[in-house]
Amino acid sequence: MKILITTFFCCAILCLFACADKSFPTSYQTLDLKKAPQRIAFGSCASENDPQPILYQVTAHDPDVFIYLGDNIYGDTEKMEVLRRKYAKLGRKGEFQTLQQTCPILAVWDDHDYGANDAGKYYPKKEESKQIFLEFWGEPQASSRWQHEGIYHAHLLGAGDQTVQIILLDTRTFRSDLQRIEDKEQYKHDYQPHENPDSTLLGAAQWEWLEEQFRQPAQLRIIATSIQFGHEYNGYESWTNVPLEQEKMFDLIRATQANGVVFISGDVHWAELSKREPANLYPIYDATASGINKSWGSTEPNQYRVGEVVRSHNFGMIEIDWEATPVEVVFRLFDENGKERVGHGVSLEELGF
Repeated sequence: MKILITTFFCCAILCLFACADKSFPTSYQTLDLKKAPQRIAFGSCASENDPQPILYQVTAHDPDVFIYLGDNIYGDTEKMEVLRRKYAKLGRKGEFQTLQQTCPILAVWDDHDYGANDAGKYYPKKEESKQIFLEFWGEPQASSRWQHEGIYHAHLLGAGDQTVQIILLDTRTFRSDLQRIEDKEQYKHDYQPHENPDSTLLGAAQWEWLEEQFRQPAQLRIIATSIQFGHEYNGYESWTNVPLEQEKMFDLIRATQANGVVFISGDVHWAELSKREPANLYPIYDATASGINKSWGSTEPNQYRVGEVVRSHNFGMIEIDWEATPVEVVFRLFDENGKERVGHGVSLEELGF
């Protein structure tokens, strides 16, 4: 009898721990749609197994919103209980909870929180992974994210002449397979540019949706893409692997006359600011912040880089001075000590037709 009672008690305790291990945050800050943000912080690449003290530096800068740009955990599994436990581990971190209590949080995913390294549309558990993603990040049940395939979404913040559009892209659910290196003398690392016109990064439905977003009035449009957009090809995952899709983005901005488009990105485990100057288009900036607690042993050349490359743990911020004439937008990259390593300002007038 004692053995049975002891066994029952142990099983009950284990069950409680298992349930607690899978619990998700329940109290995210509400995004104020009526208020134009002044400080938008962002970052990516954070192992749930290691401390993330840089999040305390983020909260010290008092952002109006923080955007997770992917690899927010390192899931890499087709077992959804494993993925759920890893999200729950992030949610229990004190530094994450401090950020959660400080400002609203938005998120996109990259390959490791999607479920598999470099995965695209053929990852077999993408629907199950999406369910867990939306649950963890507290996506409201009324959100259109629950209704369509993928996790792309958008928010309009502010009103009138002080409107910011935040566009959250999904670079995983619809993405075609990338082209592995064939010509090692011309290309390097993992992938070479894919010239097949049928290859896609966003997929037809998301491109159509994005055009609708670009036609909405906004002064500044911040596009969150998990992989880099504006840098020089380096053989790692990025928009440069599908150059026809990259050019399609430029074409769409031109066709819709969408002013104020800038990109924020992650993935590479270093931080940098890139500036592209396409023909018949205003300068296109891409601020890369990566990683929250990940780093890389080396960096890659980038002819479009503005300022230095940051190899230590880092986060980024876009600051908007609505009182300046003209309105000023400043891209900032901070290291793990909260020191600004890159700061580059541009007038909002320069980001328009």
